[in-house]
Amino acid sequence: MKITKAVIPAAGLGTRVLPATKSMPKEMYPIVDKPAIQYIVEEAVNSGITDILIITNRGKNIIEDYFDRSPELEGRLLEDKKEEFYNQVVSVSKLANIFFLRQKETKGLGHAVNCARSFISGEPFAVLYGDDVIIGEDPACGQLIRAYEKYGKAVVGIKEVAKENIHKYSSLKVEHLDGTYYSCTDMVEKPKTEADVLSYFSILGRCVLTPDIFDVLDKTTPGAGGEIQLTDAMRVLAQTVGMIGVDFTGKRYDIGNKLGILEATVELALKHPELKDDFRAYIKNLASEL
Repeated sequence: MKITKAVIPAAGLGTRVLPATKSMPKEMYPIVDKPAIQYIVEEAVNSGITDILIITNRGKNIIEDYFDRSPELEGRLLEDKKEEFYNQVVSVSKLANIFFLRQKETKGLGHAVNCARSFISGEPFAVLYGDDVIIGEDPACGQLIRAYEKYGKAVVGIKEVAKENIHKYSSLKVEHLDGTYYSCTDMVEKPKTEADVLSYFSILGRCVLTPDIFDVLDKTTPGAGGEIQLTDAMRVLAQTVGMIGVDFTGKRYDIGNKLGILEATVELALKHPELKDDFRAYIKNLASEL
């Protein structure tokens, strides 16, 4: 079955970026001239996704407003003959069929995904974590979709993480299959000791799930942090029917923390067609002064 639906969980509290996230969702932080979540939506669209459900919570109406039309602004841009800006603004509302649903209680990523059951309607679907912006010529989500089409199993996007950081992520039991593809048969969320580490491959920001994940989530009890962890539910799939890991290409930026936001802003500014030359010169001058 062709994958055309995606879920973007964007209901986190953004505690790692406080105090700014008290009033501004981290997903709306500008990376050069677009909010972080637009990069994620564009990745999904470029992967063949047509219908996207964004899971939000109270205080994040700004995300919904961003993907809506803005008649007042559009009218002013046309009056001022700023057609390029007008086209940019309108194009945001036409990226995909975008729907919104509130997660009324912050119970974790697994709970957020489970809220999407009726939207998914029994189809396989992609999940793009709202904290992770991945930039590359080949969309990471599309790489996972191709793996699903090849193997017919749920897929996780994986990368190796440093030994000292594995306790912050998941740890996967994997066996190399071919190219960037791995068989995944077990996983653990945030291993507490070295003995708990299955490998230094971790799930980073993307997965493709089959609809049987919802029945598993219904039975999943709170795990790390007292939340319903999606990793715990995916572990059941990995241990029973198996999953596929894709060591995806592309650069991942964790926009859930301050350093990740800064890295994304600087590196994408250095590639921006309007800014790259002036910004590179600025960086060189700044470096010479330090």
